[in-house]
Amino acid sequence: MADVKLHGCWASPYSQRIQLALNLKGVSYEWVEEDTQNKSEKLLQYNPIYKKLPVIVHDGKPLPESLIILEYIEETWKNPPLFPEDPYERSRIRFWANFFDQKVLMAMRPIYACRGEEQEKAIAEFGENVTMMEKEIVKEFPAGKPFYSGERPGFLDVVVGSASSLIKVTERLIGVKLVDQERTPLLHSWLAAFAEFGITKDTMPDMDRFFARAVEAREKYLPSTSN
Repeated sequence: MADVKLHGCWASPYSQRIQLALNLKGVSYEWVEEDTQNKSEKLLQYNPIYKKLPVIVHDGKPLPESLIILEYIEETWKNPPLFPEDPYERSRIRFWANFFDQKVLMAMRPIYACRGEEQEKAIAEFGENVTMMEKEIVKEFPAGKPFYSGERPGFLDVVVGSASSLIKVTERLIGVKLVDQERTPLLHSWLAAFAEFGITKDTMPDMDRFFARAVEAREKYLPSTSN
C-alpha cells in the first residue's frame, strides 16, 4: 500500500497541481477520487475546518490546502527541486502564487456561474488582474525559457499551469477569450508550454469530459444567480 494518498477531484485545478508536483518529483501515490457534492467521511475527518479538497495523507498524517501541500512536497522530496535556492526568489514565487490564487482563480467562478452585468464585471476583473500580473512578472521571467523556473516547471509554473484546463473550458463555455495572445502574450505562451510538457500533459483532464462537467455545473449555478 502506498504511504502517500491524495484525496482530490479530477476536475479541480487545486487537486491537479498536487498531482503535477508529485509526478514531477517522481513520488508514487494513491489517488482517492472524491465527489465534491458528497464528500467522504475520511475527507471530512482529515480536513474538518474547511472540508475542502485536496488533502494529502503521508504516513497517516493528513495535510490540507494546496499551496501548503506543495510546500510540504518540496520539503519532503527534495529532488528535483521546485524552488530556487535564493531566499528572495523563493519569496517572489510565493507572492505570485498567492496573487494568482486570490486574484485570478477566485475570479473564475463568477465568470462561468453568472451572466449579464455580473459576468461582464467578473471578466473585466479577471482581465485586469492577468494584465497586471503579466506586466510585472515579465520582468522576472527568464528570457527565452518556456517556464518561470526555466526549462522545467517549478512551483509557480505548477500553480499557474494547473489552471490552464479550467481557463480553456471556461472560454469555450462563455465564448470569450480570457487569456489573449495580444494582451497577455507571456501568459498565453506560458500556459501553452505547460499544457504540452510531457509529464504535465499526461496529467491534465480530458477536455471534452471537463467541458461536459462545466456545462452541468453552470446549469446548477445560473438559476440562483439570474433574475
